Amino acid sequence: MSDPAQKLSLTEKLGYSCGDAAANFVFMTMILFQSAFYTDVFGLSAGAAAAILLWPRLWDAFFDPVMGVLADRTDTRWGKFRPWVLWTAGPWAIVMILAYTTPIGWGMGTMLAYAAITNTVLMTLYSMNNMPYSALGGVMTADLNERARLNSFRFVAANIAQFIVGGFTLPLVAKFAAGHDLRYGWRMTMTIWAVLCLILFVTTFLTTRERIKPVKTEAASPKQDFADLLKNSPWWIMAVMTLVHFAILSFRGGALYNYYHHYVDRAAMFDFLEKIGLTSPDLAKSGGVLDWLGYIVHGDRAQLASSNVADVFNSIVNMVGTAVTITVIMLSASFAARFGKKAVAVAGFALSTVNAFAFYLLAPANTSGMLALTITGSIVYAPTIPLVWAIYADVADYSEWQTGRRFTGMVFATIGFALKSGLAIGSAGFLWVMAGLFNYDTKLADAANAVSGYHACSSIVVGVLFLVCTVLLVVYKLDKKLTIQISGELAERRARPVAG
Repeated sequence: MSDPAQKLSLTEKLGYSCGDAAANFVFMTMILFQSAFYTDVFGLSAGAAAAILLWPRLWDAFFDPVMGVLADRTDTRWGKFRPWVLWTAGPWAIVMILAYTTPIGWGMGTMLAYAAITNTVLMTLYSMNNMPYSALGGVMTADLNERARLNSFRFVAANIAQFIVGGFTLPLVAKFAAGHDLRYGWRMTMTIWAVLCLILFVTTFLTTRERIKPVKTEAASPKQDFADLLKNSPWWIMAVMTLVHFAILSFRGGALYNYYHHYVDRAAMFDFLEKIGLTSPDLAKSGGVLDWLGYIVHGDRAQLASSNVADVFNSIVNMVGTAVTITVIMLSASFAARFGKKAVAVAGFALSTVNAFAFYLLAPANTSGMLALTITGSIVYAPTIPLVWAIYADVADYSEWQTGRRFTGMVFATIGFALKSGLAIGSAGFLWVMAGLFNYDTKLADAANAVSGYHACSSIVVGVLFLVCTVLLVVYKLDKKLTIQISGELAERRARPVAG
């Protein structure tokens, strides 16, 4: 169903997308590098790092519903959700830098406290910003197809940020660390990302507006909102699916970093980079992406043991996968319009399951196979990214359809609770699995038992989790026919004059 009155301009779609691009400078750094940062740079043990990753994210998960209540009851001339994007932008940038700053000369107890506090505050600000931002997408338009398009723009921008983070974080860290150390490299790199976040959040605030207003104006208690939400069966399914889904992302991020750095054959990676011209000492003169990456790997085979070949190969794989994801995301709205969001999401997660299991079959020297499966994995997974978030807005519609009241903030906040819980469990879970099943010692990262763990965790475990998501989406009941019906009935209700 299409409503011409609720079409969004290109400027508004691009402006909204800036907010998620900003969030991904923290999110993808956290997914791809945070566990390695805490163990390899900050100097924590695997157990201590797992605790630092787990507890702040669990706190953040519990804070999300509180943030949903606050956002739903915010009333300003800018709306309910937009102001939070602006209010949190400055503190976000400052704490983002502090969270990746390693103090010098402190005792381990003080270092642990510093890591716990900065990571907790960063996760709290993430919740205060990203939960209202996500809910904003649910009230900018009621048009189902326009929502899918808006989320396509959003996740193209998010994946551009992921491309930058995945491809340039390690090279930037290495470049700034030259003549200093890794601690300096990380601090300077995160300062650049933090400034970009500030600019992007302000852009989102200035270019968007809220259009959907609740039909009823009487206030309801947070307790009533939550009680009504518990009667929403699609919400239950999506909450559990979200927990598992985001556990996959953080679990796989930690596993793949170690997979490329310890399982994959270094000589094979060097051969791969040599074929595409990244091992010449004359690189970094033109300023292109490949030249710049090559700048930190221009050693020879005699220096393989101490080179940054794994960093660069990992960056290349991340960038190729993200580039493919960006391309396919732009097709997701048309897929959803033709087949429905649920059908496309089920197919995407099912094929991602197969792709993850196939990853286990790759030999350490099969770098071409790794790149090929990264590409196919991106193709099948990409359409699910914007559509899952559009489904969350459908869940909010379903609640309004059931109760006559709209509490978008509560819906997205509780989904946020599941998301953050999944991230926490995934990050800590990888370290727990490695320590419990493979006797992982961060000081013996190349031990045979640890390498076997990286191999299994990055493929078999990820595949099982994708399969769980597929089953949950199969039983989710809001298919294309029902969402069109709900949207039409809600449009009729909102068009009626308010009594009194």
